Amino acid sequence: MLEKILSLPLEQKIGQLFFIGLAGTQIDDSARELLEEVSPAGVCLFARNIREAAQTRKLLDDVRDQLPVTPFLSLDQEGGLVDRLRRVVEPMPSANLLKTSEQVEILARITAEIVRILGFNMNFAPVVDVMDEDRAKFVNGLFSRTFGTTKEEVFEFSRKYLETLQANGVLGSIKHFPGLGATEVDSHEELPCVNLKNEEFDSLDLYPYKEFFKTGEAHAVMIAHAAFPNLDLQERDQNGKLLPSSLSFNFTTKLLREHLGFDGLALTDDLEMGAILKNYGIGEACKMAVKAGQDLLLICNDANAIREGFSAVLGAVKSGEIEETRVNNSLQRIAAVKNLMQSPLDFDKDRLGELSNEISDLKARLK
Repeated sequence: MLEKILSLPLEQKIGQLFFIGLAGTQIDDSARELLEEVSPAGVCLFARNIREAAQTRKLLDDVRDQLPVTPFLSLDQEGGLVDRLRRVVEPMPSANLLKTSEQVEILARITAEIVRILGFNMNFAPVVDVMDEDRAKFVNGLFSRTFGTTKEEVFEFSRKYLETLQANGVLGSIKHFPGLGATEVDSHEELPCVNLKNEEFDSLDLYPYKEFFKTGEAHAVMIAHAAFPNLDLQERDQNGKLLPSSLSFNFTTKLLREHLGFDGLALTDDLEMGAILKNYGIGEACKMAVKAGQDLLLICNDANAIREGFSAVLGAVKSGEIEETRVNNSLQRIAAVKNLMQSPLDFDKDRLGELSNEISDLKARLK
């Protein structure tokens, strides 16, 4: 895989740094043109793309056929509030309703088989943000999305989820580094400030990451858009504003890579979130993310934003603003994780029905 990626023309190498969204439920002319122009490393589907099972499988098969390198094909299938498949199968329970490792394992196994039948090879889950009782009052949209109420439970349950997901052929991605549990706003709207001191941050929010990285089981980490004004790591941009962790060299390279020793994929959360767009143009944000050490840049909605981000990074590499060796470092990590991807399962609508019934059975056990 690495040899294939490194032999691509420069434009397609830069495309391998992008993880994009599509507008519709099929590959129409505009989607085909976008895929040909950018040649992204991955495509993430959302509820807008997923109407029914056979349509979803055809869409993903068509995406795979359009691209020169086998893509990551992902979604956010957590259950509860974040459930992209509710039109296809029984809605899945949220993470906070699961009380035992066995229940977590069942959900992960069902999820993995469903998404592979539909054609996916990756799921942006589990959430490993720590939401203890003190943090449950925050309106940040995370309470129902996390496992357990202690840092130990968060790690135990999310590890079981990730182990099971990946043992059944679907790559996971733990999120949202370095920890959003203490945020008081949702980063989809504005840049949250996490007002933690170094000691609590290190002992609580980083705990699941430290434990995961000891196991070597996490191959991808999604990095949040957040500011941590009380931490020594926090940087400011050229205008003096607090720099989001997703665009920060200190958080992405110094903390994640050098201090914690993670050498898998670093992904940004969606760069079209209000937290980014209110302060930076998409092109500048993409360049900043690459310089910070990110491997994959997520732009999930606007085709023009995808093109603008791609053009900005390509131009920066051509001009020498971003060194090609920096890009090649990311390409090596991307290739290594792509080598772990599994092929989709045969499409089987009857089996999807059986798995949907298994979801219902699991939910009945949670009441």
